[in-house]
Amino acid sequence: MEFLDILKWSASITGMFAAILVALNAGAKVTGWGFVIFSLSSLIWITASAIDGNDPLVAQNLVLLGINLFGIYRYLFRDRSGRSEKGSSEPSS
Repeated sequence: MEFLDILKWSASITGMFAAILVALNAGAKVTGWGFVIFSLSSLIWITASAIDGNDPLVAQNLVLLGINLFGIYRYLFRDRSGRSEKGSSEPSS
């Protein structure tokens, strides 16, 4: 098996595993880690596609990487306390 084939299979398998984690709907942390693995899959696809000269697949995975990074932020880093950035959600006295 050639290096490029290993990259493509790795990207495919990590993408399938990430899809399972997101589809499980097992909570924000599991879904967030699904997006982390999706990001890894996108990075591998970008690398393999650039080596292979497949520019449309590079472009697609650059966009997907951006979406996945937003998913990581949303599910793993966003403040879920209910407070807005401008102030507390508690009523003032």
